[in-house]
Amino acid sequence: MGCSVSETQKLIMLPGPTNVPPRVMRAMLKPLIGHRGPEFKQVMAQVLGKTKKVFETKKDLYILTTSGTGATECALQNITDDGDKIIVNVCGFFSERLAEAVKNYGGTPITINSEWGKAPRTEDFRKALKANPDAKAVAVVYNETSTGVTVRSLQEIGKLCADQNVLLMVDAISILGGDKLPVDDWNVDLCVTASQKCLMCPPGLAFVTVSQKAWEKIESKKHHRSFYLDLPMYRKFMETGYTPFTPAVSLFYALNEACDMILEEGLQARYERHRICAEAVYNSMEALGLDLMAEPESRSHTVAAIACPDGIDDAKLRELIRVKYGIDLGGSLEKWKGKMFRIGVMGSVGSPEIMSTVAAIASASHDLGFKANISEALEAARKTLSRLPARMN
Repeated sequence: MGCSVSETQKLIMLPGPTNVPPRVMRAMLKPLIGHRGPEFKQVMAQVLGKTKKVFETKKDLYILTTSGTGATECALQNITDDGDKIIVNVCGFFSERLAEAVKNYGGTPITINSEWGKAPRTEDFRKALKANPDAKAVAVVYNETSTGVTVRSLQEIGKLCADQNVLLMVDAISILGGDKLPVDDWNVDLCVTASQKCLMCPPGLAFVTVSQKAWEKIESKKHHRSFYLDLPMYRKFMETGYTPFTPAVSLFYALNEACDMILEEGLQARYERHRICAEAVYNSMEALGLDLMAEPESRSHTVAAIACPDGIDDAKLRELIRVKYGIDLGGSLEKWKGKMFRIGVMGSVGSPEIMSTVAAIASASHDLGFKANISEALEAARKTLSRLPARMN
């Protein structure tokens, strides 16, 4: 009798969670410690110092025991008063959800709508700010996970917000650690991400950075709606070196090790590795005969959105790849349901993972009746990946 899928499935190529390196998994085996004792205080200080380097920030940074959505909620509800206008780019499922969240916290979302597969431009934000001079903040999903689109004008948007003295909140959940985002240099006031994507950790931790400008808004708020996610409480506890509530201690061990790996590789080298691996996916999928869902200039280096072969539903294709080849791919959402699939190019990825994924997609497409250019796809991936330095493979 053969092994079950759960025992043989080895490769996660999802837009999160991602593969956790053995070195990070081993770090989690350390004995638990009290989260109010000196040992945890030391771990917290180490982790904060390293994580700030990954964020490229000297601002306050808080690590929450929650999902990425928890960090988004933390950032939004701490700066939003009833009636506050917040400008939000909407170009996919997660940015739609961000606009909905603004409503839930009493704010009024001013949406900049882009077609799925396209990113908003700096001019769109300039117009929205001009039309809404009383807007309190701009909230940007830097990498729209549902469509594989990155807002490449984020640096310019940050400058625009700084010039107009408007807060900039950035959802970087599916991109931070995999592509350029120097929080301080780009004038980001609140930046959120999560542990299970480019940071190569298991799910369960989330992060939020807070600028002085953001603190001024937080301190002037009339209502603090959350107890668990109240940033002033986090700041008060962090002055003593602890978290206000029970942290996921084992995940802090994991994060400490993952940050070491990220900083050993170097941020620029890491971003280049992600870019080349993403290009290998795009080039090979086009060679295979599949269309790409995102416009060329906005294609993500961490999430690739690929059109399904004609007449083949994405769930059927992904299930065959999962069962037969042991690789997990991301599905389609809302408007694109059944029409496309997503490949996570995040964290611990190199030539072995990309070549295996391309071969599995090519083979499964062929199995389902698509006339796939298998050899051309593999050659396109191989050729692109040859640009990776040996140590990145």
